[in-house]
Amino acid sequence: MKAKITRVLNRAKYAAIGAAVGAGLGGLISRNLASTGGALGALVGATVGEKSVGVKNAYGKIKQKKESRAE
Repeated sequence: MKAKITRVLNRAKYAAIGAAVGAGLGGLISRNLASTGGALGALVGATVGEKSVGVKNAYGKIKQKKESRAE
């Protein structure tokens, strides 16, 4: 359960950061691009958040296997 909550919070965090960056960059050009940039930034951020959690989990599993082999 804790892992699921952590994954959701990481995705939300990265989505919020992506939305802010996308909206900021789009807002430099026009108001319409600000909303589009925010939406696309949130989508990219959520994807990055999901992938980073997967990479962290994979690294942890590999590290545990190496430690168990050393013993």
